[in-house]
Amino acid sequence: MNMGTSNQICIRGVSKIFSGRGAAVTALADVNLDIRAGEFLVLLGPSGCGKSTLLNLIAGFTKSTFGSIQHDGAEVTRPDHRRTVVFQEYALFPWKTVQENVEFGLKAQGVAKKDRAAAARQLLGVVRLAGFENCYPHEISGGMKQRAAIARAIAPNPEILLMDEPFGALDAQTRVLLQEEVARISAETKKTIIFVTHSIDEAVFLGDRIVVMSSRPGRVREIHDVDLPRPRVPEMRSDKTYRDLVDTLWLSLRPDWRAETGDVTPKVSVEMVR
Repeated sequence: MNMGTSNQICIRGVSKIFSGRGAAVTALADVNLDIRAGEFLVLLGPSGCGKSTLLNLIAGFTKSTFGSIQHDGAEVTRPDHRRTVVFQEYALFPWKTVQENVEFGLKAQGVAKKDRAAAARQLLGVVRLAGFENCYPHEISGGMKQRAAIARAIAPNPEILLMDEPFGALDAQTRVLLQEEVARISAETKKTIIFVTHSIDEAVFLGDRIVVMSSRPGRVREIHDVDLPRPRVPEMRSDKTYRDLVDTLWLSLRPDWRAETGDVTPKVSVEMVR
């Protein structure tokens, strides 16, 4: 694992209640969690368990109803350039080229044109998009768009990268390839990454630790260390440690997924979800 020993994010007693015209909905209830500098932490759970809500709270996009979130000892009250987000939707500016999209955050920081162009080209090399600098988003594939979005998020050199189901809209093959890309980028940049997913396989392949969240209201139910070396490589998917953790997580989450779908009879075996 590439994580440090200090806690970079401290979450204490966090609850989030959404109230509107209807009944109030408690999305998160009394969440407590420490996230260490340099670790790849995965938030795993069924749809509606509050994973994305917790990520938005860490990003500073919204405030908790109760409790506190601290980044390096300071209360998180608003978005901060030290924390950037990669969404499921690519969120690229369609009127800007790939290079211009990656430069966007650097330009906002006042980085000189020559320096931000050089930084963008270097990052496009990291995400394997060299040669596509002058393409517009509509001219490249979904997987390439997401790699461009990752490069744009990394460009301002944030301390923490927040990834909200970034591969959810991709086909299965592209998703697996991008998992490998993110694992490589994580090993190279050594940034803290907080990654939301409902895919067990994705969580095990990417994470240093996996936080299993309960159905709404979301709580931290279990935390699993992933005892696999880095860099992560495709061959690890057949490793016994890998398969055993996939099985453990499947059995843990199966009751929540069955309740979510209203299904009372198991139709998917552990072997099938591998």
